[in-house]
Amino acid sequence: MLTPKIVTMLKDYDAPTLRADVLAGITVAMVALPLSLAIAIASGAPPATGPVTAIVAGLLISIFGGSRVQIGGPTGAFIVVVYSVIQNHGLDGLLIATLMAGALLVLAALLRVGGLIRLIPEPVISGFTIGIAVIIGASQIADFFGLETGAVPAAMLEKIPVLWQARGSAGWADVGVGLFTLALIVVLRRVAPRLPGLIVAIAAGSLLVAIFGLPVETLGSRFGELPRTLPVPALPSGITLARMGELLPSALTIAFLAGIESLLSAMVADRLVGGQHRPNAEIMAQGIANIGSVFFGGLPATGAIARTATNVRAGGRTPVAGVVHALTILLVMLLAAPLAGYLAMPALAAVLVLTAWNMAEPGRWGEHLHARRGDRAVLLLTLALTVFTDLTIAIAAGVIAGLLVRMNRRGLPPAGWTPPRR
Repeated sequence: MLTPKIVTMLKDYDAPTLRADVLAGITVAMVALPLSLAIAIASGAPPATGPVTAIVAGLLISIFGGSRVQIGGPTGAFIVVVYSVIQNHGLDGLLIATLMAGALLVLAALLRVGGLIRLIPEPVISGFTIGIAVIIGASQIADFFGLETGAVPAAMLEKIPVLWQARGSAGWADVGVGLFTLALIVVLRRVAPRLPGLIVAIAAGSLLVAIFGLPVETLGSRFGELPRTLPVPALPSGITLARMGELLPSALTIAFLAGIESLLSAMVADRLVGGQHRPNAEIMAQGIANIGSVFFGGLPATGAIARTATNVRAGGRTPVAGVVHALTILLVMLLAAPLAGYLAMPALAAVLVLTAWNMAEPGRWGEHLHARRGDRAVLLLTLALTVFTDLTIAIAAGVIAGLLVRMNRRGLPPAGWTPPRR
């Protein structure tokens, strides 16, 4: 049950399969590279941590994973928790929490609990996914509109007044570049789905800024030049029992998200290629990948549904495609890192606005509205708690409420108890 899929798939590997995997890996790398940069920036981390995570974690997930075509790396689901941890505990705190989450995932795989994650009620998953999408969209308003806000609070109730007060500083050039990039991504997906639409659209939007000298902030003007090599592997500093205890809730949230999203992505991949993933091997790979990412100063990682689907559509059929994807990003980082400094911030924001829209799955809103009353209540509860409180609280409350609804439907008699006298 813990045997990686790559071991099985390589037994009958041939040249045509290798050719298909190489082309698919290169294609998905062109999607993953700009997305990983945007996710890192939205998370409040240095931009380089995005590609580093895609390289290190993506490689390890493909080597040790239990899915044939899973593509791993940083995902939008982590933006909320990563931003919060960095704000409250610093980047070292995030690395420690991610290291702990990786260890928890490895332990979960050894205990064979991969299949149990499927028992989490679907309204809970839908609720916090839509909630995360709302938070991601809100986090991109400042860059998309070019608002001069200074430091923006992480909490939604504090963020909204800050954004509203800065509305007068919006720049027409920023909005234009953001809308142009957003529209071009949508058009390219329809008329030329095989093109790496994300990178083409971001490059086109950024080219407009460079050619016309538009007053738009770029990746280089805000963060400086990206490094051209991977960091030297090292453990995060400040690891103590007291700090680990303080970061345990965040580690549990990261582990939960990594486990849930990777298995959801693996199940989607199974339907696309007619395969059967190994849940415990997949959980083990997520643990190994998150531990490996920490050693290189990267972000939390998991299986990415959109990139996995892109891999399948591009012809990927084995984990070799994921390996090629990671190595391609590494090659681009080594050869073309200085060019990333010209990327326009509104163009990168447009990518995450579209990511948030896709995460929210608007095509299923009608289904949610017509769901049973208990399911709607669980979804709305999880969504509201995700947006306005804390992700850990949202997940815990949603799971408890979802399980209570499920138990009630099984016709279980209520437990006997006596109302207290008042």
